[in-house]
Order: sequence, then C-alpha cells, then structure tokens
Amino acid sequence: MAANLTSVVMQFVTPEAIAQIASFLGIDRASTQKAAGGAVPALLAGLADLVGTPAGTNQLSKLLAQQPAGSVADIMRGAGPQGLAQTGASMLSGLFGGRTMDAMAQAVGRFAGLGDSGGKSFLSLLGPIVLGALGQQQREAGLDANGLASLLRSQKDQIVGAIPSGLADHLGAAGLLDRAEAGLRSGAAAASAAGGRFASATERASTGAGQTAYATANRAAQWPYWLAALIVLGGLAWYAFERPGQQVAEQPATTTRSDNGTVGMAPPDLTVDGVNLANQLNSSVNTLKSALPGISDAASAQAALPKINDATAQLNDISARAGKLSPEARSALAKQIAAATPEINQMCDKVMAAPGVSDVAKPAINDLRARLDALARV
Repeated sequence: MAANLTSVVMQFVTPEAIAQIASFLGIDRASTQKAAGGAVPALLAGLADLVGTPAGTNQLSKLLAQQPAGSVADIMRGAGPQGLAQTGASMLSGLFGGRTMDAMAQAVGRFAGLGDSGGKSFLSLLGPIVLGALGQQQREAGLDANGLASLLRSQKDQIVGAIPSGLADHLGAAGLLDRAEAGLRSGAAAASAAGGRFASATERASTGAGQTAYATANRAAQWPYWLAALIVLGGLAWYAFERPGQQVAEQPATTTRSDNGTVGMAPPDLTVDGVNLANQLNSSVNTLKSALPGISDAASAQAALPKINDATAQLNDISARAGKLSPEARSALAKQIAAATPEINQMCDKVMAAPGVSDVAKPAINDLRARLDALARV
C-alpha cells in the first residue's frame, strides 16, 4: 500500500522543528503547530496540481533532486533559519508563482493568526521541509519523476480532505481551492470526496466566463420547467393547508453515502478552536513511533525524553480541547486513541525492558500511558 504522503511529511514536522520555527518567527508553538497542520496538506495539494502536466512534473523532479538529505534539524542547522527562509521563498515562488504563493501565505496566516507577513515567513520555512520529505520518500520508495507525480495525483482527494475546514475556507476565498469539489470534510477523515485546484488567474477567469455564459443560456432554456415546478408546488401547498387534521410527514435526517455504497451519517468534525485534533493525535503518535524504537540504553532514553514529553504535551492539549467536542466527535476521537494505544504500549514495554532504561524513562512513560488511558475514555 502506498504511503500516505500527508502523514509522511507531517512526521518531518517534529516538535523540535516546530520549536525552532516558532522561536525564529517569535510566535507560540500552538500557533505554529496549527499553521503546520494546515499548510502541509495545502502545499501538497498545490504540488498534486503542479504535476498534472509534464512540465510541472519535470520542474518538481529537478527541485527535489537538489534537496539535501538528512533530518529537518540537520537542514535547519546547515542553512540557518534565515537562509532556509530565503531558499524556501524562492523555491515556492518558482513552483507556484509569486501571486499564488502570496495568496496561500495570506490564507495560512489568517487561519493560524500569524498575519499576512507571518504566513509568508512560515511558508518559506516550511517549504524546504515539505520538499525534503517528499524527496526522501521518493528515494526510499524508488520512484522516478513520473512515479512520484502519479502518487501525488492519486492522493489528491485524500490530501485536500486533510486541510482543516477553516483554512479551506480561506483558500477557497482566494481562488486556490474549489470548495464545490471539496464537498463535506471532517477533521477525522483522511480521505474525502474532494478536489483542490491551484490555477492561474487567467485560467480561473476563462473558466468563470465560460460558466457564466453557459448558466445564462441554460436558465433561458429551462424557464418552462421552473414554471411547471412552481405550479406543482402550489398545488401541494393548497393540498396541505386545505385538509384539516392532517400534517405533512417530516423528512428523515440527511444522510451521506460512503464510497462502499452504504448509507450513514456524515463523520463528526474533530476541529476545536481551529485545531484539528485528529491531525494533532497523528502527529503525537508519529513522534512516539519515531522516538520509542530507538531507545536501547540509558543514553538513548535520555536523548528521547524531549520527544516523549512533547508527544505527551500534545496529548494533554488534545484532552483540554476534547471537552468542546460533540458527544459523537468525542466518541470518534476515543476510538482513534484506543486503536493507537496497543502499539504504543508494546513499544513502551520494550523500552522498559531494556537494561538501565527504567530509571531514566519510567516517569515519562508512566505519564504518557496515563494520558492515553484518560483520552480513551473522553
């Protein structure tokens, strides 16, 4: 099964990277994490559209080939925040065009409360991280340029579905995301019936003009049908009001049809105060999956403690916000946590069994387990 590109890239946006970006921009970590949770899928959606043409595929391939290997920390240490921001701004403008990047930056800035300039600085720092993660995924999967392009296009709906609704609104208002194609989205849904479109101003203008002309002609041709419909509705209204003692039956609640053909209620929204709790949970779990397996002795346990504590802090934040969810959304969140807990507990057991590790890691592991158990009962 192909890797979920949004999840792959989010694994690179580690708590250390968030802390470094927040420190450089002079903003708090919560706003930085919120911006990252929305900007990563937004950038990937733009790249999925870019590779819709051979020229765009070649452009992205050449840029990824230039990305340095190594962790985000290595990349940031090598270039420095200022150098990374300058490089990122140049790369994103080259890929999407200056106007599109500015519009995207404004949308991210307003969504996360960073302001227009803050949004642009944030995207400039995040861009190289996203491209570096894609480049590494391409190398590890053994994909050529066309293979990566195909993977991006195949996950386009999934990627757009991961964009928080608040950011999707801003992107739609800027003309960067087609909300008519995006449809219903849920913070818990990694894939939704959606389609993002990053297009040039010329393409949008010509498309809008064609749609306007078509709609005008279509309305002129269909007015007799509207008239007939009004007559029918008038008759139904007369029938309802002229028959005393009888009421029109209530319509059933709106339902949605899933991809497998079954009918059910739309999934609950797990977004609170603009923070997608499902994405935050995934980020915390991914952090633990990267930190816990590397612990084999006291020294590696000590080195992993910041990541474990950051993941626990994210879980604490989820717990604090979960009370604002609807009962259905809390139940959905609890199920996701319950599904992730067994694997994490297995990794914790292996860590605690390693020689000399218990004294160092036990307090952090116990705190982590207690938080997971509490969240599974929200």
